Amino acid sequence: MAAEIRLFTCLNDNFGYLIHDPATKATASIDAPEAAPIIKALEREGWTLTDILITHHHGDHVGGVAELKQKYGCRVVGPHDKSTKIADVDLRAGQGDVVKIGNLLARVLETPGHTLDHVSYVFDGEKALFAADTLFSIGCGRVFEGNYPMMWESLLKLRALPDDFKLYCGHEYTAANVKFALTVEPDNAALKARAEEVTRLRAANKPTVPTLLGDEKKANVFLRADEPSVAAGVRMKGRSAAEVFGELRERKNKS
Repeated sequence: MAAEIRLFTCLNDNFGYLIHDPATKATASIDAPEAAPIIKALEREGWTLTDILITHHHGDHVGGVAELKQKYGCRVVGPHDKSTKIADVDLRAGQGDVVKIGNLLARVLETPGHTLDHVSYVFDGEKALFAADTLFSIGCGRVFEGNYPMMWESLLKLRALPDDFKLYCGHEYTAANVKFALTVEPDNAALKARAEEVTRLRAANKPTVPTLLGDEKKANVFLRADEPSVAAGVRMKGRSAAEVFGELRERKNKS
C-alpha cells in the first residue's frame, strides 16, 4: 500500500503536510506551523499523529509542536544542531540518518543556509522531497544564518535527486517567485509555461505544490545559477555559480 500525503495551509502562507503509512497507521507531520489545522486534517482522515519531523527552528515551523506532543504523545524528530532550542525534541537527525515512520523511510539531508540547522527529508520510496525553506517552487529561502556558497551547496544536494521526485516546500510563494524569475530568464520556455500554470492554480485558489523536481531544474533560476543564460541575465558572465546565486538572492531580497 502506497503512502498517503495530505497538504493543507497553516498560518498565512505555510504548508502543512501529513504523510501516512496505511500498513502500520503511522503518521508524520512535516513541521508543525500551528496545531489546529494539523489536528483538523488528522481528524478528517481518521489518522493519529505518531511523529513530527522538524526541518528547522523558526517559529512558523515549530509553533504547534508542544500542543501536538501533549495531545498525541508523538515522537518529535529535530535537526542535528543542538545549539538551536527546539522544545520537546526526542531524536536528533543529521546527514545520512534514516528516520522510520512505520514502514516508511525518511532519509535526512543537511541543507543549511536559510538556517544553520536546516534539514530536508527525502522519502525515496515515495519519491517525495520535503525541503521546507531551502527550496521553494521557482525559488529558495532567504539566507539568514548561513552564506551564499553554503546555500548553493544545499541546493545542489537537492538538485541531485531524480527528476520524478515531487517537491513539497514550506510556503506558498510561487507567484512572487515566478515574477522575479521572469526578470532573469524572460525567454525560458519552461518558466513561461510554469507562470501560466501558477496563474491558473492561484485563480482557482489551489496550491502550486507539489511540483516535479525535473520541472524545477528547468524553470527555477536559483537551481540554475550555473547556467550561462542565468549568469548573463544578472550580468555576471564568467563568475562562479555561487557568486551568481548570491547575486540572484540579493536581487530577490530587494524585489
